[in-house]
Amino acid sequence: MSLDNGAFLIHDVAAFPIVWVRHDELQPGSAAQWEVEMDDLIGRKQPFVMIMVSHHHDEAHEDRKARGLWLKRNKATLALLCRAIIAVEPNAVTRVLVEAQSALATKAFGISSAVVASEDEAMRVARERLQVAR
Repeated sequence: MSLDNGAFLIHDVAAFPIVWVRHDELQPGSAAQWEVEMDDLIGRKQPFVMIMVSHHHDEAHEDRKARGLWLKRNKATLALLCRAIIAVEPNAVTRVLVEAQSALATKAFGISSAVVASEDEAMRVARERLQVAR
């Protein structure tokens, strides 16, 4: 059963299969909501792409631990359905750092990543990745 779009707090699914991550909603204790939303996304059994506008925040240890455990449990399904995680980082210097982090995440979880300078570029890459058959 899918959540109503209004029940999503962390992910904006209005343009599904393009999913925007709302970093400003990642507050301490938000891991449970994040898990419910991620369960819904993979439960749809449809390919999707996630776009994150760069936002630097310190995540609470318990939230990071809970997300890590969820990712470990759902690694194969997420890698099958999530065609890309795209980070938007307008700052060229910071973009290099985010690219390095994205490469590590790609290796760990098997999900393609991209780091781009603008939301328009993110949308272009998202559309391209959704067209790629697995």
